[in-house]
Amino acid sequence: MTSMPPHPEATPAAAPGTTPTLVLIGHGMVGQRFLEELADRGVTGRARVVVLCEEPRPAYDRVQLTSYFAGRSPDDLSLVDPDFMARHGIELHLGDPATAVDRTARTVTARSGLTVRYDTLVLATGSYPFVPPVPGKDSAGCFVYRTIEDLLAIEEYAKNARTGVVVGGGLLGLEAAGALKGLGLRTHIVEFAPRLMALQVDEGGGRALRRTVEEMGLEVHTGVGGKEIVADGAGAVTAMGLSDDSRIETDLVVFSAGVRPRDQLARDCGLPVGDRGGIVVDERCRTTDPAVYAIGECALAADGRVYGLVAPGYDMARTAAGTIADALGAGPGTPEGFTGADLSTKLKLLGVDVASFGDAQGTTDGCLDVVYSDARSGVYKKLVIGAAGELLGGVLVGDAEAYGMLRPLTGSVPPVSPEQLVLPAGAEGGAAALGPSALPDSAVLCNCHNVTKGTVRAAVTEHSCGTLPEVKKCTKAGTGCGSCVKSLTAVMNDELAASGATIDTGLCGCFPHTRAELYEIVRTLRLTTFAELLDSHGRAEARNGDGCEICKPTVGSIIASLAPSVGADGYVLDGEQAALQDTNDHFLANLQRNGSYSIVPRIPGGEITPDKLIVIGEVARDFGLYTKITGGQRIDLFGARVDQLPQVWARLVDAGFESGHAYGKALRTVKSCVGQTWCRYGVQDSVRMAIDLELRYRGLRSPHKLKSAVSGCARECAEARGKDFGVIATSNGWNLYVGGNGGADPRHADLLAQDLSDAELIRLIDRFLMFYIRTADRLERTSAWLERIEGGLDHVRDVVVHDSLGLCDELEALMAAHVTHYRDEWAETLADPERLARFVSFVNAPDAPDPSVRFVPERDQVKPDLTLLAGPTLPVRTLEGTSV
Repeated sequence: MTSMPPHPEATPAAAPGTTPTLVLIGHGMVGQRFLEELADRGVTGRARVVVLCEEPRPAYDRVQLTSYFAGRSPDDLSLVDPDFMARHGIELHLGDPATAVDRTARTVTARSGLTVRYDTLVLATGSYPFVPPVPGKDSAGCFVYRTIEDLLAIEEYAKNARTGVVVGGGLLGLEAAGALKGLGLRTHIVEFAPRLMALQVDEGGGRALRRTVEEMGLEVHTGVGGKEIVADGAGAVTAMGLSDDSRIETDLVVFSAGVRPRDQLARDCGLPVGDRGGIVVDERCRTTDPAVYAIGECALAADGRVYGLVAPGYDMARTAAGTIADALGAGPGTPEGFTGADLSTKLKLLGVDVASFGDAQGTTDGCLDVVYSDARSGVYKKLVIGAAGELLGGVLVGDAEAYGMLRPLTGSVPPVSPEQLVLPAGAEGGAAALGPSALPDSAVLCNCHNVTKGTVRAAVTEHSCGTLPEVKKCTKAGTGCGSCVKSLTAVMNDELAASGATIDTGLCGCFPHTRAELYEIVRTLRLTTFAELLDSHGRAEARNGDGCEICKPTVGSIIASLAPSVGADGYVLDGEQAALQDTNDHFLANLQRNGSYSIVPRIPGGEITPDKLIVIGEVARDFGLYTKITGGQRIDLFGARVDQLPQVWARLVDAGFESGHAYGKALRTVKSCVGQTWCRYGVQDSVRMAIDLELRYRGLRSPHKLKSAVSGCARECAEARGKDFGVIATSNGWNLYVGGNGGADPRHADLLAQDLSDAELIRLIDRFLMFYIRTADRLERTSAWLERIEGGLDHVRDVVVHDSLGLCDELEALMAAHVTHYRDEWAETLADPERLARFVSFVNAPDAPDPSVRFVPERDQVKPDLTLLAGPTLPVRTLEGTSV
């Protein structure tokens, strides 16, 4: 590396009595954080601040870039408050990057020709994507994955593509792969290293991650690199040749093989850079020129490393801003210098939690590994323990819930054995729950902003912060990646409780009661309307009002689940109930991206006759709907306009179908394997049981969606242990598992009872579901509820199996009332002309279809014709960084 020669302290070059000028080149996440640090220290009131930004928009959250494909707009991703620049007098030049720096004249020239003289210059130019030098890399259909403009270009090109390849299996590569999959492309990942995310996870974690990724339908190629890009006569990608001489036919290639520091401006003006790139800086982020600083991914830090994570960049921004503030005589004292950073990280890639911290690879002499691995569920946990029992680091794949507690313990001896820290909930000797009380005040809770537990406690005790938003605003904790929010909340609540403050556990600003308390009020007083409940039990200021978007659907769900018992109308779109429902419930169908709806008829247990299959096919053909087999063993019909919903339902209802409630917080499906009827391994009739359970619990409204499955043997083909309630056959009957979840936060279900008869099984499920509906919080899945409720699984077992609270007769009666009074919502709607009248695109033109709902052909079906958020006239950056 290139060493830093000593130099004198930087001093402002502006003449006495004049306003110094600070120029910032680059306005990414680190650049914006630098500006915020300057503002906090009063520098923006003492100096002219000019920002030159290459991109056409202000700083945005690049960490969450892929969420654009989940519906977030560029404005949603913005990190800049609308009035921030004006409030602090900062001059922001968008789409006008710096092209030259003259250190002798102390000037910066931009692409537009603008020349600005500086007293202090800060380089925050970030990095650029590395594109391997493979022949054909400039072909049409080759992209990088770095900016919003890159995503817009990929989205447009993918409209005419079927297959895509992502070169790179690191953090950003997996994000890119998820994006291509979300665009409907068959997706391949090519990684030169022997495993995915080789820098973050070890071999075991890589195996678990690969298995999970492949189960999602992505094809992984490790230990190989790209050899060439094959193009057709028009110069468009048709295939990619690999180093093992294999070949992938593809229409699109995304390079995400790492990044390199953008240090060309520094090179051109004679500033030293490292042998492998990066602008050389000292512990104060100063270059060899005392008037020039470099921060973020473009800088080679004092410890000889270039940091590609946002948290170290924020630390460098803080250090540079503090040093500059001192030189100008503004703000608080200089923070500690930047000499290195914690590379711990927690991310959700393709829906899979992946985290690593400390010595994750176990390189410390004499260290030992404590490992838990469950290949079937894709969970891998490894803790690295030192010779004295101290926690050195770890790798978490598939279940990173403990990351927030484990990372701050790094370097200390945990208060419980390492084995207890890796074993899952429900396992014998495992699932030790370490709360924030186990952490010292020096423990860093928020790695992005380097906020300690002590700082969070002080925000509550010294700055009177009583809510999470107030703590975030005071400390900046939780405003980065968000992985620390759960720990922040726990620390805040502990401090409030210790100070004697009353913690407001009310559902929202309208009700001082929790959801569970509102459930009891409705049930006991037999209230049938939201207005009655709000006027009698709402906060004084909310009574006689309309409620809010939190309490209305919550109370609507409570009334719907209790309707038979309290005498309410169970149809959710009658009278006042209609105004309480979530978006999907308004039309008993799932709203999609282009304003059309999807329709999911119930197929109990996944069993369907050929005649019914033919009806679904005919309906899809006649209405031009896109068809997709779901993971819950059903067939989803996409693309119906709101005015077409009753017509489609009529055809399906006539054929014996009913609503599958895919739109509601209710039972979705009960999956099954074929069981002993067909499978030589089956020991019970899993299909029959799945059908019985689905028909029993259909339409049951609950705090969140419910999923179930029945496996006919211990081979577990129906994945019952990933469901809210799952059933696995044994030679003696059925085992019942509860609290599983296979979604964004996967959790293995816990064994509640075993070797049950049919009647015993159904009775326990009745009790379990009604106890969950009675006591869960708003939008709380059974997995989170089981971990939150006092006493956990043991308490739930005592209540629903041993009737410790004497509630079981009541719980069973509530379920019996639901089963007796069940009515299909589609059929109920079709039978009533007044109910049908709501299904129109325009109230003032009921016969007119919505012209904005359009489709284009794809793979012999249709897909939404979506308008790009930024038009094709915007410049699209090529691999070389130029614009076309």
